[in-house]
Amino acid sequence: MRTHSIIHARCHSTGAILFAFAAFTGLLANLAVAFSQDRGRAHGGTTASTSENPVGEAAQLPEGVALMCSAETNAFTADSSNPLTDSEKTAGWKLLFDGKTTDGWRTYKRNDVAPGWKVVDGTLTCADPKNAGDLVTTDNFDWFELSLEYNISVGGNSGVMFHVVDGPALTWQSGPEIQLLDNKAEGGQESQLAGWLYQLYKPDIDPKTGKPIDATKPAGQWNELRVLVTPEKCETYMNGVKYYQFVLGSQDFNDHVAKSKFASMAKFAKSDSGYIALQGDHGQVAFRNIKIRPIAAKQ
Repeated sequence: MRTHSIIHARCHSTGAILFAFAAFTGLLANLAVAFSQDRGRAHGGTTASTSENPVGEAAQLPEGVALMCSAETNAFTADSSNPLTDSEKTAGWKLLFDGKTTDGWRTYKRNDVAPGWKVVDGTLTCADPKNAGDLVTTDNFDWFELSLEYNISVGGNSGVMFHVVDGPALTWQSGPEIQLLDNKAEGGQESQLAGWLYQLYKPDIDPKTGKPIDATKPAGQWNELRVLVTPEKCETYMNGVKYYQFVLGSQDFNDHVAKSKFASMAKFAKSDSGYIALQGDHGQVAFRNIKIRPIAAKQ
């Protein structure tokens, strides 16, 4: 954390120095223009209009300095896009993605991360779905609160699974999946929309539209997903709007499973702990601010 602070401090310091340099350059430009105008008036000549060479253009930084500033600004932005506040740290929140590396993740059924997943500008991005597969955490989690932001591509399709275990061929054959989707895509999209617990639970009907509540933002914009998983209840929120709640292993939950394609899957939703998974084989999607707050089971 100390190294992080030093980097941020240097970045702020560099920015301040460059800003001062730009301001000084602009001042010199103004003085030069004023001096030129005075000389022109004194000799009865004409001067170029200042609109042809505005201060903003005169104050441009040398190319090398501008590139360095841009690089440091990007680095600072990436670092600050996956933060934990002091209050979150006190509450027990932990980052699952540091904004720089894929540490803490691996591709399901592998010990490394497939090349289709990349860290881009502080995001964990499925850039090549054909060469990505599903990511899973290297740690197991039982009861927790999970929060993340996702940005789905146009026509994109992804998901977040929990309590995923080794054994089944695919992550969703053991872990319940919260669907992530471009809800506004035309044609070819599944009947399970973003935020729904795939084939199991969906939001109530919105009386204004006559359709299930949809709090998602369009493809290309960031959405916030929050998931609570405890023995007493599980809840899903999309952009702050509660979609539904359920109890794992309850009669109601089991009834829903029995009516779904998961009914024949022996390990589906049977474990009280497992990996968090991010689906990466259906389309491009980016994640950031992935954090988790472990919750101790009540005795």
